[in-house]
Amino acid sequence: MFRLVIRWFVGGKKHHTSAPRPVQREARAARPVLVHPVQAHAPPKPCAHPAQSTLPNGQPKVLTGRAWIIDGDTIRIKKTDIRLAGIDAPEVEDPFGQKAKSAMIKLCWGKVITAHLTGEMSYHRVVAVCRLPDGRDLAAELVRQGLAIDWPKFSGGRYRHLETSDARKKLWRCVALQEGRRPPRAHQTRLPKAAPPPSSPPPAWPGHRR
Repeated sequence: MFRLVIRWFVGGKKHHTSAPRPVQREARAARPVLVHPVQAHAPPKPCAHPAQSTLPNGQPKVLTGRAWIIDGDTIRIKKTDIRLAGIDAPEVEDPFGQKAKSAMIKLCWGKVITAHLTGEMSYHRVVAVCRLPDGRDLAAELVRQGLAIDWPKFSGGRYRHLETSDARKKLWRCVALQEGRRPPRAHQTRLPKAAPPPSSPPPAWPGHRR
């Protein structure tokens, strides 16, 4: 009996080691990432001064259409007489005048002409840079053919380099007008009869004297 008591007493004094508790590591906080908010693009503000489609005098900036040919440097689009800017071609009754008109008919044949108005007036005609559908300048094309000359007063010499070598000699009346040695032309009051927009190749001029 005594031995049993001793064993019980000794057994109760043993140290009971508890199982090690798992070490809980603190979760490391994730490094904050700066996220830029996506800003919705605001719709464009309306322009305070929208592009005007007309000139201050109420005329449209651009005229397009088939052209009636009045002479070498004057055409008519939609009942508006237009003076080609920066050049001078002979009048129909002047030497080479009918040829200049015929050349303009050939250039405009079957094409839609675009006239960019400058806002200036030449007597009762609006002044414009007129272009063919491929972008060519009608005035430049006529100067290249020797049927018009540059008018530096209005062009700043833009077409002078395109003049043929004999242009100023054969178009002496245009030169005289530019130099003030010839009175203003009759088209100040009335223009010659316009040729309709060409729908077929212009006729030849076998009887025309050069």
